[in-house]
Amino acid sequence: MNEAADGAVSAVRDGAILRVTLDRPSRRNSLSRPMIDTFVATLTAAATDDSLRGIHIRGAGDDFCSGMDWVATNSTGQRPRTGDLVRRIPHTSNRVVELIHTIALPVVCSVRGWAVGLGCNLALAADFTVAAADAVFWEPFIGRGFSPDSGSTWLLPRLVGLTRAKQMLLLGEKIDGRQAAEWGLIHRAVDASEVDAVSEELLSRLASGPTVAIGLAKQAIGYGQHATLTQSMNQELYNVELSSRTTDFREGLAAFRDKRQPDFQGR
Repeated sequence: MNEAADGAVSAVRDGAILRVTLDRPSRRNSLSRPMIDTFVATLTAAATDDSLRGIHIRGAGDDFCSGMDWVATNSTGQRPRTGDLVRRIPHTSNRVVELIHTIALPVVCSVRGWAVGLGCNLALAADFTVAAADAVFWEPFIGRGFSPDSGSTWLLPRLVGLTRAKQMLLLGEKIDGRQAAEWGLIHRAVDASEVDAVSEELLSRLASGPTVAIGLAKQAIGYGQHATLTQSMNQELYNVELSSRTTDFREGLAAFRDKRQPDFQGR
């Protein structure tokens, strides 16, 4: 398969922000296996890059991502080995969702058009998703004859509750960007012409914050989803111990004392 048909995931540094583009517009940015491998490698490298302070994920063209390209994956005519999904998926599409959810950097997704299956779950795993009001969020797994994957059964109930999660996962109901924002599924829905401006404002705010403290706060929020109150408070104490040793912590105290805005450096 040639590169154009296979698609690409491009990553470009823009100051302290890593801009990741899912680039396969002819297939609504459905993710081929090579694209997912690149996506995993890109996020893994970003996780250990101390100069980064934010990640922006978007789709090329009119859509965000229409999910995993199952047609291409299953068109070889060769029956996969038993257990193929169990061996492979944890290191590919599932790993992308895990990295977006756990990476110690703020992640912003800009969504236009379709966000389907894995594409929908990428947007849900991000810290903030800004979507066009007419974008479409859809979990079509049951309608295709297989059970939901890529974290949808974990993400949706926590974001919108069991009833709405079942509407999307068991009935396959589509919701638009405005409804997604009303449900609390995403951060904000705006006119399509405003998606870029709103995303940029959010990225600028996050990338100028105390990056270590933001990463630790993100980790604590994730930990708290499966912990007791006491366990969460204990985890917070360890995180406070770490964040209080940063340069940004000292700058935050100095700015408070001097009654000025802090100038955080992400250190």
